[in-house]
Amino acid sequence: MLNICIVAGARPNFIKVAPLVRIIIKAKAEGRAVDYHLVYTGAENDPTLESSLFEDLGIPHPDVCLGVDCVNLNELTGRVMSEFEKYLDANRIDVVIVVDDLASTMAVAIVAKKHGLTLAHLVAGTRSFDINMPKEINRLVIDGLSDLLFTAGIGSTSTATREGAELANVYMVGNILMDTLRFNRSRLVRPSLFDTLQLKEHDYIVFTLNRKALLADRDNLGRMLTSLCRAAGDVKIIAPLRNGAEEVVLPLVKDFDNFIIVKPLSYLEFGYLTANAKGIVTDSGNVAEEATFNGVPCITLNSYTEHIETVKCGSNVLVGEDAGKLADAVSDMVMGRWKQCSLPDRWDGRTAERILQILFDIK
Repeated sequence: MLNICIVAGARPNFIKVAPLVRIIIKAKAEGRAVDYHLVYTGAENDPTLESSLFEDLGIPHPDVCLGVDCVNLNELTGRVMSEFEKYLDANRIDVVIVVDDLASTMAVAIVAKKHGLTLAHLVAGTRSFDINMPKEINRLVIDGLSDLLFTAGIGSTSTATREGAELANVYMVGNILMDTLRFNRSRLVRPSLFDTLQLKEHDYIVFTLNRKALLADRDNLGRMLTSLCRAAGDVKIIAPLRNGAEEVVLPLVKDFDNFIIVKPLSYLEFGYLTANAKGIVTDSGNVAEEATFNGVPCITLNSYTEHIETVKCGSNVLVGEDAGKLADAVSDMVMGRWKQCSLPDRWDGRTAERILQILFDIK
């Protein structure tokens, strides 16, 4: 029996590991010798995990919640290490799969290796090449410890091998987010705000904002939002913002009627909103990937992206934190002047299948 522990440290992680959970459940039902535990490092009542999330993703709730909830990253790392060690002492596990680059992810990776377990990193080889970013340190540590590095594309594979990973341990399995998007393509839910705001498909812009650095510089953020609203003209900008971002943004857009802040949507509702937009302005790499999958023009409020394929062959354009560049890009978006988009290699929705087969092969 192959016993797999899949660990999620935040809401976006569940979106990426959901295909793995579903494929393991399917394999088990077919009589294959495999089982899993889905572990969440946070609290069971975490408000960032909306009640519909797991139903939307088509997976059960986590089997175990470690219950760690704190702001200080070093404290969080220590507490996750302690709680995950207790979990491993009480459960027979063969493989631990971690995803992305959180402090909790790094903590789990360290404990797994100290227990002598096979450690697999999903979305390995991702880099910003900015060592001052805490997440960059996490990525380096996790990749350095991992026995299996599952990469999304050629660029990530090259990075991992260039940094010393043995080629035999690196597997270009593809972008697992695409598994989720393909699974949910026919399940998306049209939000009620289309009726209340009289929205028409492909006639609005979606705006999301989470980066602390952007939110902290309110003067520049104000200039960027002003440029965005003016360049959009009569096109409505729909912004599903969470409380922290909403409090910062609201006073900066009070003079613009076309900027509309709405409550956060469920996963399937947000998917419908972005898939049917004229364009997207975001600071999220995951949202930019979804835009490329859907062929929707996307502007990223950053000077770099860990998902460079969304720029090279996808629909994504980087404008940094420059209000002028943002205005120019939004004008192009509104006028329909946008580059042609194609899907990167292995965005075929079969990443989870490849991963599970690799785990069976090395057992």
